[in-house]
Amino acid sequence: MLCRLMFRHSIAALALIALAPLALAQGFPNKPIKIIVPFPPGGSADLVARMVGQRMTDDIGQPVVVENKPGADTIIAMEFVAKSAADGYTIGYVIGSALTMNPTLYSKLPYDAAKDYVSLTHIANVPLAIAVHPSVTATNAKEFADFIRANPGKVFYANGNIISKVATESFQRAAGAPGAMVEVAYRGSAPSLQDLLRGTVQMSVDPVIGVMPYVRDGKLKVIALTDSRRAQAFPDIPTVAESGIPGFAFNNWHGMVLPAGTPREIVTRLHAAIVKAARHPDVAPKVLQLGVEIVASTPEEMASRVNSERAHWAKALPEMNIKMQ
Repeated sequence: MLCRLMFRHSIAALALIALAPLALAQGFPNKPIKIIVPFPPGGSADLVARMVGQRMTDDIGQPVVVENKPGADTIIAMEFVAKSAADGYTIGYVIGSALTMNPTLYSKLPYDAAKDYVSLTHIANVPLAIAVHPSVTATNAKEFADFIRANPGKVFYANGNIISKVATESFQRAAGAPGAMVEVAYRGSAPSLQDLLRGTVQMSVDPVIGVMPYVRDGKLKVIALTDSRRAQAFPDIPTVAESGIPGFAFNNWHGMVLPAGTPREIVTRLHAAIVKAARHPDVAPKVLQLGVEIVASTPEEMASRVNSERAHWAKALPEMNIKMQ
């Protein structure tokens, strides 16, 4: 008799455990949701997150607020999200490199990029430009490649962040000139851009929207975009591939994730709200003015992209001898 009672209690307990995620999903959301942004307020990622969050608030009936956790090449924010409860109330806003490059760049990470997250959506692309000082005579990517091959060690490029560094090193390899330029490291894109304007360095890779005001003033030149296609906001600027180096593409993108173990029903609910908000006519056109192109992919499409790029960089970064620690 005692055994039968214990068996029945065990079955009941297992049933409650199995139904817990469903009950959680059915009551979701019933409190504010946080979007964790790995950068300070004011940047493109922060502004996109805030615009999307505001529209999500209208849709789901609960406040969606942004919490900024900058630092350590986005690792602080990534760790916070990984260790958050898998209940849908913490969304991570990520740059692609945090999931695809960091596992190879860093020997130790406080998160597992392959296991600690559930993909929500590849939310946006942020096109990058190869910007040069006006003293550089090259007018396109092919001419610039020829120039650095002919002048090894005489051209200096700015490394304002890991994205800029990897994009530049990838360009040199595609141009058949690995190591031709001399790297000058900076603590951030702002000081590197100032030195580019002064001519202390001759080349940098930066978000196109950030350099275009200086291009219009004649203080910089943009010779190409690194992306696989032209930017919606700047359709007259060709890509590197279109400019004589076929096959080259370095895409800079943003996404959203949830902690691993989040119930599928909550993933589906949040994905629908995010996509609806991102594609709203009061959001997509405004972020395009920031040089950010809304994508709003499915979770499966984002997961496939992450897996493919992680495998690519696991091979490519060691070949370029790029390692953070």
